[in-house]
Amino acid sequence: MSSEEQPLALVVVGNATVEGRLRSILKNQGWRTETCGDGDKAVDEFVSLRPDLIFLSLDIPSMDGHLAALEMRETDYEARIVIVSSRQRLTTARNAAYSAGAVAVLETPLTQSVFDENWESMMGDIPPAPGLADLDELYPESEEPEMPPMPMPPVMPMMPEAVVMPEAQTSEPEPAEKPKKKGKWLKRIFFLLVISIAGAGGAHYGGFVDLTEYLPILEDYLP
Repeated sequence: MSSEEQPLALVVVGNATVEGRLRSILKNQGWRTETCGDGDKAVDEFVSLRPDLIFLSLDIPSMDGHLAALEMRETDYEARIVIVSSRQRLTTARNAAYSAGAVAVLETPLTQSVFDENWESMMGDIPPAPGLADLDELYPESEEPEMPPMPMPPVMPMMPEAVVMPEAQTSEPEPAEKPKKKGKWLKRIFFLLVISIAGAGGAHYGGFVDLTEYLPILEDYLP
């Protein structure tokens, strides 16, 4: 039998150890496998590949295994799904398996003996999926919240134009020109004049100088 003729299993468990164990067991069973670690992508892979068997864990990224199983059953009601779970989540896994109409629940760690014990159930009739009726209520499509309008920045009041004040005069005013002290020079001239007249008078009475000829000239200057 060529590889294309072998039945195909899609493994979506999000755990490398469990994934490797499933691939090894399925290879011994004569199955080929495709793996995917993302729940949302697994639904697309299911639509594209149309596998004969799907192994799903509940705790996978982007979309949990329960919702992925329901969407696969909604796309193809004959989807054959096996839920893989740890012992701690076994009750939740069984509830999800019932809701999605899974053919079996496998508990980890997986062994060949556990696989063999559930093989007949995995290849048996596909049960109904009652969770499909409540799919919209169980997982409503989340609408993106509307972003609140961005608040407008407050309008700043118009500032009045700055009044340019004249620059203060820092330079000291030039001092007024001091009046010339004329009185001091007049006093000196008058003093010299008095001395000259006294000296001339003394010289006249001493017979050294004759001032009579200068009297008409002096009369013109005297009050």
